[in-house]
Amino acid sequence: MVGTAAHGKLNLSSSQQQGLVFGCAFLAAGVVLSTMIFPFWHLIREDVFEDVVILSNDDGTCYVETIDAVPKIIENCELNTGDKATIKFGKDLAWATIVTP
Repeated sequence: MVGTAAHGKLNLSSSQQQGLVFGCAFLAAGVVLSTMIFPFWHLIREDVFEDVVILSNDDGTCYVETIDAVPKIIENCELNTGDKATIKFGKDLAWATIVTP
């Protein structure tokens, strides 16, 4: 019986075995290439702390400029334009939070 379990063993035809080997090789190559092109550690961003000046507050959403040249958005912000604050953000991300001293 091809492709059925007989006494706890799975018998596969030659073409099914080749397909399984090809599929595993394809999956392994995909994992290797994906880690070379887009390493996992790029998903984990370094936290950056910076002293900034609030550029504007638009109904609780503040905007600031940072040294990485990516404008930051701070939600639930109670500061006013011109106020100074320390913020925390992930490197190269557009979202930040105000650090409470």
